Amino acid sequence: MLDITNIISAVLKGDEPEVKLLVLEAISTGEKAGDIMNKGLIAGMDEVGKKMEAEDMFIPEVLMSARAMNSGAQILKPHLTEEDSGGIGVLVIGTVQGDQHDIGKNLVKMLMEGAGFEVVDLGTDVDPHKFVSAVRDNNATILAMSALLTTTMPMMADVISALNSEGLRDRVKVLVGGAPVTEEFSDEIGADGYGPDAGSAVRIAKTLISGEV
Repeated sequence: MLDITNIISAVLKGDEPEVKLLVLEAISTGEKAGDIMNKGLIAGMDEVGKKMEAEDMFIPEVLMSARAMNSGAQILKPHLTEEDSGGIGVLVIGTVQGDQHDIGKNLVKMLMEGAGFEVVDLGTDVDPHKFVSAVRDNNATILAMSALLTTTMPMMADVISALNSEGLRDRVKVLVGGAPVTEEFSDEIGADGYGPDAGSAVRIAKTLISGEV
């Protein structure tokens, strides 16, 4: 059978045609779709996240890897069972109210999808009520919020307060990030985790899911 780790290398290189070819080859040789997804595509994006966190990969390269991974995932979809595609949890993500920045949020979204999360993207300028509703309606495991302006950072605290008011805070882990956000601010507002970059955000999200915090 095909060595699935070849898919990891292709994802790391951001080689979309090679990823597609290797996924099709793996399917044709009888590899389980779940193994191709988890041991090939997702494992590849895990490595991308680690390299980005270590500053061994940069945004253009990460975007190429994410596109390559998503192309492979599209080929796999018809072959995945419900169990294979169940993911590791639902993650709601958005940029807080008053802030229209989305580049960082979109990068985190791609890496989270690559890691196996089912991602609900609320976009930008998201008010607290919309965050709370999305957490409730999607039974979210993690809520990830981004802010790129110091003036919008307090909205993160408002969202956490709204989660408390609606009795949802204990049901979801809150992860925050964005250029002006710090670990100290995260602790101050009562978030569960802080990701200084997209790669670390994925690692921390997985840690929050596993409960090893």
